[in-house]
Amino acid sequence: MRAVTAVAHRGDPYRARENTLPSLRSALERGADAVEIDVRLTRDGVPVLLHDATLKRLWEHDRPLDGLSADEVRGLTGGGVPTLAEALRETGGSRVMVDLPGAGAAGVRRIMGVIRDCGAAERVYYCAGARTMLMVRAVDPRAEIALTWTTLAPPRPALLDAVRPRWLNYRFSLVDRELARRVHDGGQLLSVWTPDTSRSMRRLLAAGVDSITTNRVGTLTALRARTAPRV
Repeated sequence: MRAVTAVAHRGDPYRARENTLPSLRSALERGADAVEIDVRLTRDGVPVLLHDATLKRLWEHDRPLDGLSADEVRGLTGGGVPTLAEALRETGGSRVMVDLPGAGAAGVRRIMGVIRDCGAAERVYYCAGARTMLMVRAVDPRAEIALTWTTLAPPRPALLDAVRPRWLNYRFSLVDRELARRVHDGGQLLSVWTPDTSRSMRRLLAAGVDSITTNRVGTLTALRARTAPRV
């Protein structure tokens, strides 16, 4: 059984609020190999960690992020929404998977510029759909990409040639041994999101996936330790 990378989805959201510094810390303490974060821009162009377009679900303010300055976000959330730069400092030398919900070309350039300026380009990789990953590839020919794919129909060869993903990133319910074989035969690694039960994780490990992104990273790391081959 191949070693699987344990990726913490938005940190450790069952223990600390998602996409916050305490959540990232908790995930790494529980053995995550990488943390996945969602990055959006404030009105004044500061990349911050937030999955949704508004503060409503997590912070109880029905305000759009792109209508607020970074200082206003800080005030409304008591400093709870970290900037991308703060998150990169918090994760030290650990791997970070950056999801880019709703990003346009200018936003992608801005976010990748901050990652570069923070000296984190070598440990950051990117996930999203084809349109966004084409933007990432246009900015950085060397960027590591996990192309998110949501159908059993394989990506077209022309798209793979343009994006050059290291990973294909599938919804976990789509994945079986045959899909894993096909991805590996095509020269990519297989990542999946977001199984949260031990049963699903065991099935995916047996199928031969390379990476699992989960909201319960402690469950995954414990399962991985129990199923690792004895030396």
